[in-house]
Amino acid sequence: MNKRVVFHLVAFVTLVIGAAMGFCAALSFYWDDPAYTQYSLLLSSAITVGIAGVMLILTRGDINLSRRDGFGVVTFGWLFAAFFGALPYIFSGVIPHPVAAIFETMSGFTTTGASVLPAGNFQTLEMIPRGIIFWRALTHWFGGMGVLVLCVAILPFLGVGGMQLYRAEMPGPSKDRLTPRITTTAKLLWGVYALLTLAEILLLKFAGGMNWFDSFCHTFATMATGGFSTRTASVGAYNSGIIDCIIIFFMFASGVNFSLHYYALTGQPGRYFKDPEFRFYFFFWLICGLFLTVDILPLYDGVLGALRAAFFQGTSILTTTGFVTADFNVWPQASRMLLVLMMFVGGCAGSTGGGIKVVRIFIMWKKMIKEIRQFMRPQAVMQLKLGRKPVEDEVVANIAAFFTIFVIVFALASFLMTFFTPDLETAATSVIATLGNIGPGLSAVGATQNYAAVPAAGQIILTLCMLLGRLELYTVLILFLPSFWKR
Repeated sequence: MNKRVVFHLVAFVTLVIGAAMGFCAALSFYWDDPAYTQYSLLLSSAITVGIAGVMLILTRGDINLSRRDGFGVVTFGWLFAAFFGALPYIFSGVIPHPVAAIFETMSGFTTTGASVLPAGNFQTLEMIPRGIIFWRALTHWFGGMGVLVLCVAILPFLGVGGMQLYRAEMPGPSKDRLTPRITTTAKLLWGVYALLTLAEILLLKFAGGMNWFDSFCHTFATMATGGFSTRTASVGAYNSGIIDCIIIFFMFASGVNFSLHYYALTGQPGRYFKDPEFRFYFFFWLICGLFLTVDILPLYDGVLGALRAAFFQGTSILTTTGFVTADFNVWPQASRMLLVLMMFVGGCAGSTGGGIKVVRIFIMWKKMIKEIRQFMRPQAVMQLKLGRKPVEDEVVANIAAFFTIFVIVFALASFLMTFFTPDLETAATSVIATLGNIGPGLSAVGATQNYAAVPAAGQIILTLCMLLGRLELYTVLILFLPSFWKR
């Protein structure tokens, strides 16, 4: 790994984070937040920008980015973002413990939505100054499409090296390129992301019940499939069917491959149902929502109430957003088990959703069917296809390896978390909720709880799970190979 090149680009990521803090500081002054909030954001911005500037000067030189360097930039870029992004929480006293502050920031950037807030002197989210809450929401929005993908879009000097960053950060087994130039692809994806963000902000504001501040924060969380809210009771605090429907639509859309949104906006909406992954995603979402509706119907006064709660929570969990309108901890066992299974699935490849990804689940399902048929007819030649396109054996092997690593990481982290949580259900669901970038789990980390009671050691494990989940295991785990560090 070329450390000079890697940390030169990490410095640009750090500079973007510092500038964003400065923007939040300006908003904090505008909103007339308490002085400690204004200066904590300003000081955090100054420190971050200053260190980024020094790094840029010390690491100047030609940029020649290899695939190995790309993995280093992405992993260290996210770590630096989490460390420096935690400063406003620490300096303002909202989250004074450094480990908890880094946990919150990593949860923001990885769009997990697991939170230690409210805590301490701030017993509700409504008590926390707006500047800090907006910074918290902004970490979601940056993390949704990816800070590094943003850098690829705005740093033309990266050239072909931008592809290494794009491949290392974008989720999913395949990396769609909308144009031959990766810089143009990054700009188009961020453009679609920004356009959908603007649409949801306006719809939430004019639906009634939310002011501009709430609309921005909830939209940032929705589009990034993050889940940080401005209210302690999450979206349930608004008790609005219109708001629920708007957020359901945009959560679902955020779980779809953004390349399909681009094609739809350019006059090709038919590509949605031509895409086999989208079809699987849509029908799986629909079936799960209907099952949840029937199962929880006795808990609600009517079908519409059950339908609203089931589809909101089902969409929130499947897309790994993590918003809450109902306490699903008290739902029947079958519904709770289905929600846990949905946590593993997640959104589509190329979406802002987490989890294993729909395309991997779909391919492994088809692989299982193929193997069963092959067992019955061992002489037959069978080819695995996704839609009408054959899937290469190398891709299937890569997905099988990903499944294996995912299960091993989940099992190991769940075992470790049993030392820091009150029961096995909390331990296991806290891991899948962070490894899948979902947010709420079950039991002590359920819909009405948070992660403040988890000891610092447990928070460190879960913070690593968030990073592993967002960067899809390989990008982070490759750093533990001795050969990675050799020039």
